[in-house]
Amino acid sequence: MSYKSPKFKEPAKPVGKVAELFAGVGGFRIGLAAAGWETIFSNQWEPSTKTQHASDVYAARFGTKGHTNVDVATIKALPEDTDLLVGGFPCQDYSVAKSKSAAKGLEGKKGVLWWEILRLVQGQKPKFIFLENVDRLLKSPSSQRGRDFAIMLKTLGDEGYVIEWRVVNAAEYGFPQRRIRVFIIARRLDTIGKGWELNPCEHLFKTGILARALPIHQEALPLNEIDLSEEADVISRTFNKGAAKSPFLNAGVYLNGVAHTVKTSAVLAKAPVVLGDVILEDNEVPAEYWVSKDKLPEWKYLKGAKNIERTHAGGGTYTYSEGSMAFPDLLTNPSRTILTGEGGTTASRFKHIIKTAKGYRRLMPIELERLNGFPDNWTQTGADGNEISDVRRSFFMGNALVIGLIEKVGKVIAKEL
Repeated sequence: MSYKSPKFKEPAKPVGKVAELFAGVGGFRIGLAAAGWETIFSNQWEPSTKTQHASDVYAARFGTKGHTNVDVATIKALPEDTDLLVGGFPCQDYSVAKSKSAAKGLEGKKGVLWWEILRLVQGQKPKFIFLENVDRLLKSPSSQRGRDFAIMLKTLGDEGYVIEWRVVNAAEYGFPQRRIRVFIIARRLDTIGKGWELNPCEHLFKTGILARALPIHQEALPLNEIDLSEEADVISRTFNKGAAKSPFLNAGVYLNGVAHTVKTSAVLAKAPVVLGDVILEDNEVPAEYWVSKDKLPEWKYLKGAKNIERTHAGGGTYTYSEGSMAFPDLLTNPSRTILTGEGGTTASRFKHIIKTAKGYRRLMPIELERLNGFPDNWTQTGADGNEISDVRRSFFMGNALVIGLIEKVGKVIAKEL
């Protein structure tokens, strides 16, 4: 197929207003604009770097109106007319939850970003919330599998929301990347019609926002019920302590201290896009992206299965094992997940390598953008017109999301609004 780059356009008649946290280079905004939403506030701040490259790209593409580049902890409040709060927030440790003696809210260890999201929700109470994270959120930490997610459900639910979640593999819905993330949707209860009662099974498979946006099948397991009626500080100390597995499966819904969860599978797309559909022609690829014959053995070794003897810091040895990976990456399949270390010429186990008629090569930033659904060369320049390095552009895509999924979910939320 001949690839056609999407174009970004702000909606002429917005269906609602969005506040975007942890904005990156604007994946949520692009997808939601295609679904009719107007973003009125955004914040992107990277604490580990002096130069704010992602915020710079964001401002270059959308302008600076409503955009901020500050620590989320310094944001006093969301705009009063926010209908939908969105964000792909970093996954951190949510363990230090403690009840305030004179207030209903909770506070946690400084720097843990969930509590900043919750603080802003408590102040503004947007009608809808749409969050994205890595799927390991459902089973962290290792000592109390699922505790972090349980605290999130409990504390957000206490603010008057019904919450649904789903682990989504973008490739199963027809997109050219096997990117697996957990989507979390919260809806303020007073926006639902009078007399509404939660039917967990109906909600998860038919009537819920995620069920309509991203259809699923129920597997053999029945819905499991998880009691989260205790206060959040008790959940923090006691939830699933010492258990080997998290009770949270890949889909679920939460309301009033009870979570229902079940294992599901996607209703697969009939005509999926694959890696080979988004790549450039050989004559468009610069020389530095081609892997020379003398470097191929190193790439093959890193991609192959191996057993390596290593030594513990305190003495003693152990065997570290790795399975084999596809080499080269198949053009007839969706790509593997893009990681933040995709850029640079150094051989790596995790970078993509493809083979065309000309030989072996790495993927270019424009191809990584396509795998996430961004317009071509979206990250090429910053607000000052200066070129962004290919390494940094690849890093952006490793942190980004698949825009087409956001559009699908955004359209259903728009109907509900």
